[in-house]
Amino acid sequence: MTWTADPDIDDGPHTIGRWIVDRATRSPDRIAIDDRGVTTDYATLAARATALADAVRHAGYGPDDRIATVSGNSTDHVVAFFACAIAGIAFVPLSWRLTPRELADVLTRSDPALVLVEDEHAALAGEALRVAAATAPVAQLGTTGVERSAPRSSHRRSRRPVRDDDPLLVIFTSGSEAAPKGVVLTHANCFWNNLALAQALPLRQDDVVLAMLPQFHVAAWNCQPLLAWWVGATVVLERSFQPARVLQLVADRHVSAMMGVPTQYAMLVDDRAWEESDVASLRLALVGGATMPASLQEAWTARGIPLTQGYGLTEAAPNVLHLPAAEAAGAPGAVGRPYPHVSVRVVDPVSELPLEGEAIGELWVRGPSVFAGYLGDDAATARAMSGDWLRTGDLVSRDADGVFRVVDRLKDIFISGGENVAPAEVEYALCLHPLVEAAAVVGVPDPVWGERGVAFVVPATGAALSVDEVLAHARRNLAAFKVPVHVELVEALPRSTIEKLARSRLRDRARMLMGCSGRSEPGESGRVEGAATESATEGEAR
Repeated sequence: MTWTADPDIDDGPHTIGRWIVDRATRSPDRIAIDDRGVTTDYATLAARATALADAVRHAGYGPDDRIATVSGNSTDHVVAFFACAIAGIAFVPLSWRLTPRELADVLTRSDPALVLVEDEHAALAGEALRVAAATAPVAQLGTTGVERSAPRSSHRRSRRPVRDDDPLLVIFTSGSEAAPKGVVLTHANCFWNNLALAQALPLRQDDVVLAMLPQFHVAAWNCQPLLAWWVGATVVLERSFQPARVLQLVADRHVSAMMGVPTQYAMLVDDRAWEESDVASLRLALVGGATMPASLQEAWTARGIPLTQGYGLTEAAPNVLHLPAAEAAGAPGAVGRPYPHVSVRVVDPVSELPLEGEAIGELWVRGPSVFAGYLGDDAATARAMSGDWLRTGDLVSRDADGVFRVVDRLKDIFISGGENVAPAEVEYALCLHPLVEAAAVVGVPDPVWGERGVAFVVPATGAALSVDEVLAHARRNLAAFKVPVHVELVEALPRSTIEKLARSRLRDRARMLMGCSGRSEPGESGRVEGAATESATEGEAR
């Protein structure tokens, strides 16, 4: 396909849509995307994106509009993203993992001017649109759909240049604690996020980036893929996470950079092909979503690939902290120091005064990558901000060297008998037992203590673990007020997106358990087969 620069873009501001245009001019024949073996060069990607941008503008869409999508990772989806960036339209990728009711809710919240649907998810999207009673036009993604004919807008927008403060991405949070909220990220937010990433963990034009996180999450764009397209690298798109296939892709495509969550990296290590797989091409393996255990770092370091720990949240676009691989091995549990252009402070949760030096408190973030607000929810935006500081809701510790560790979510902490209990601390102690695979703890109301902890414990495969043994271990390793009042043995823990623990579901179950049986004394227990089973590789970068 012949690439010709669009004069409107060429004369416009240096927003994200400009990235693909400029790269196509410099490197037209380089491969931008490898989508299940079908490759697209930069000239073709830019030509398709600019043609689609022109088509939707002629159809009446423009700045202040939102285009929602329901799609897996694909070249067609990337084309739609860059078309929106070029036209100044906010791109709203919605999760295909939702039920029709849940998808209908976020469709209603996002109020799109147009909905683009991948054929594979047409039934889900159709049912959600029916439930939502949505009136927005709907079109299929790709060259036989919206790229061939864009539906007319019901309200024509005036055409104007794209601005840095125009919304680029609206990413809905996982909703693990409340109803999902649409996080609005502007062109400027994404530019500064990727500039920081380029300075801290740079990519090169000869890199091959494996993108296996679903594109309804911010990490699927702002943790390597957008930076890769900025510098002219190749992005290998994967639609699902299958350990054996990922290991094969790393070898066959000579993947040099990737980003995943700890569970994914652990599943790769556990795969039968791990020891024989050729992973020598990997030079940058970034971890997000949770703090990785030391054993996982050791397993990858043994193969000559130390993992680089990161911390972030969607509202920060998402990158906030990172720990270079060279330091990670000697600092288990650490998530690092701030990225360039990101300011952080540790704040006393009660007084809201900043703490200096070594300290434990809530992490606040400030910088040009911090979001523009929650879509249509000024009250929630106001609660999340203190001036120009973003309140993360995460309790962190900072050591004398300025290295941060995540202690817990502030909202997860419960108070028992006047003492604060951090679930993460209790979970860590429970997991010290050799027969415990995983554990999660939530606080439930108690008429005497205020709140008490309920623990959900996953025994190691094939282990004959009893509740009494778990409680005895807890009493040996925890102060009395931290010992769970009730333990449930379960097959798995519920997960929301990108392997985030869905504590809200566990709280609901814990309240039901305690409500049915009355107030329990420490040691009451049960075993529920599959009580907390949920999908295993979803998620949001954090």
